[in-house]
Amino acid sequence: MPKIVGIDLGTTNSLIAVMEGGGPRVIPGPGGQRLLPSIVSFAEGRITVGREAKRHWATHPSEVVYSVKRFMGRGLADLQAELPFFPYRLLEEPPGVVRMAVGGRAYTPPEISAMILRELKGWAQADLGEPVSRAVITVPAYFNDSQRQATKDAGRIAGLEVLRIVNEPTAASLAYGLQKGRDGIIAVYDLGGGTFDISILKLKAGIFEVLATNGDTHLGGDDMDQRLAHWLAGQFNAASSLDADGWQQLRLAAEAAKCALSDKDEVSVEVALPGDGTPRRLRLSRAQLEALLLPVVERTLEPCRLALRDAGVKADQVNEVVLVGGMTRMPLIRRKVEELFGRPPHVELNPDEVVALGAAVQADILSGGTRDLLLLDVNPLSLGIETLGGVMSVLIPRNTTIPTSAKEYFTTSVDGQRTVDMHVLQGERELVADNRSLARFQLTGIDPMPAGLPKIEVTFMIDANGILNVGARELRSGKEQSIEVKPSYGLTEGEVTSMVEASYVHAKEDIARRSLIEARNEARMVLHSTEKALADADGGGWLMEDERRVIDAAVAELRGAAGGDDPNEIRARIKRLDEATTHLAELLLSRTIQKVADEKR
Repeated sequence: MPKIVGIDLGTTNSLIAVMEGGGPRVIPGPGGQRLLPSIVSFAEGRITVGREAKRHWATHPSEVVYSVKRFMGRGLADLQAELPFFPYRLLEEPPGVVRMAVGGRAYTPPEISAMILRELKGWAQADLGEPVSRAVITVPAYFNDSQRQATKDAGRIAGLEVLRIVNEPTAASLAYGLQKGRDGIIAVYDLGGGTFDISILKLKAGIFEVLATNGDTHLGGDDMDQRLAHWLAGQFNAASSLDADGWQQLRLAAEAAKCALSDKDEVSVEVALPGDGTPRRLRLSRAQLEALLLPVVERTLEPCRLALRDAGVKADQVNEVVLVGGMTRMPLIRRKVEELFGRPPHVELNPDEVVALGAAVQADILSGGTRDLLLLDVNPLSLGIETLGGVMSVLIPRNTTIPTSAKEYFTTSVDGQRTVDMHVLQGERELVADNRSLARFQLTGIDPMPAGLPKIEVTFMIDANGILNVGARELRSGKEQSIEVKPSYGLTEGEVTSMVEASYVHAKEDIARRSLIEARNEARMVLHSTEKALADADGGGWLMEDERRVIDAAVAELRGAAGGDDPNEIRARIKRLDEATTHLAELLLSRTIQKVADEKR
């Protein structure tokens, strides 16, 4: 069976991993890099993803999309405070669906995310030497139904069958548990670029049971960068004159300083702002940074306390604390987590990679490879329907183990009512207006009866991905209706289908990209072998001058071709070098045979 890959689709970086030889490993990209920056560039008339896209970040900010994960399943109303920090233009067409106007058209967040997923898929196919079509993708534990559905849509557009959506902290605990194998209570503190999650899990006899989860899908390293950028603007007396490009320059400088201060006590911040172009400089200490960012870090601690309360666990009962996400390298965060839980957190695991590794473990569980682990996750937010007076009636409370189902019975409030409007909601507030609307549908054809006489059975079913299905049936008449909840802040099925069809256009491009990677890899090996053989030949004085010139010319041609984008040209130059080195290969073989014979005498 083709391998199932695990993908950490992150705000700042994304990774792909696979289970091999009894353990998970991160799959590297063409240059050996393990992290793919979650950035897509439309600059210079072409689409690039990752490191190359990141190089355009400062020079073409309005044509580069970053932090797209913060937009998944959201509308513009959710993003008002951040709009000044995004230099690309944001639209809302139709209402409730954010689109980014870049590259001459408007893209939805799932489309941009699909480009990142497609790049990771290409990495895996080049590494494994086989097609990749099935994946487990991780999401923040506090992602709501809209955001989870948007993530599944992104996978479909990228040509991936998303077998499971797994909460990031749960994935991290899988990777951790596989390595440690110790029973007990585990707290997973996950602070990334755009989201924060805390999960309390119980590990016993290979069963991972999520007891409670909490967090904030709009809290992370981006917020720290923005806070520091505002502070820098004030220090430079530039806050009132900055445009989107200027804020981008400050944000990049803030991010670099924040990362550097995890290892240093003081750094120099230098930025040339648009306008006069005069470099602005100042010294920033770790103490200053920590004082500035303390309110953001403190915002992560209250969800931790709530998760402990919901799990029925005290902080001193937690056996292990695991840190996940690049932001947890910050010394301030490590100190605050240790103060809260009363024990130093584990820092030996790579916080950038542990989620992807856990996703690979879950993928292996689904494929039947790992049989001694079981994952019991929870839904992060309560689910219910609207009842009379604009009140939300909860059917499935938050932190219920999934998959699960629940039934509740309702009736009509008006005589002769033949249709009942069903309004599905998600959230923790009492009133409908304060919760998120997930879907609306109608139960029609009810026999006209006096108010209160019809008996309507409403069923909620959540699958292992946290995706909700809702059914309604009037028991007396037998009329029924069901719906797989399609979120109000997502794409329609027709839009997703058209995007999937459009992705087939990229199939030829994907094959060409893989062919180029393979040709470059082959060229690299051939050049390395040739250089080694030439060194041996030069030491022995085996080659005539004319023969050496021919080989050198073929080597130069192959180097030039390997730097290009034509795999056919690379392979042609490999063949040319093979022909040019035929005599050299014969000489090497003869010398090897002679050496073996001499050693046997």
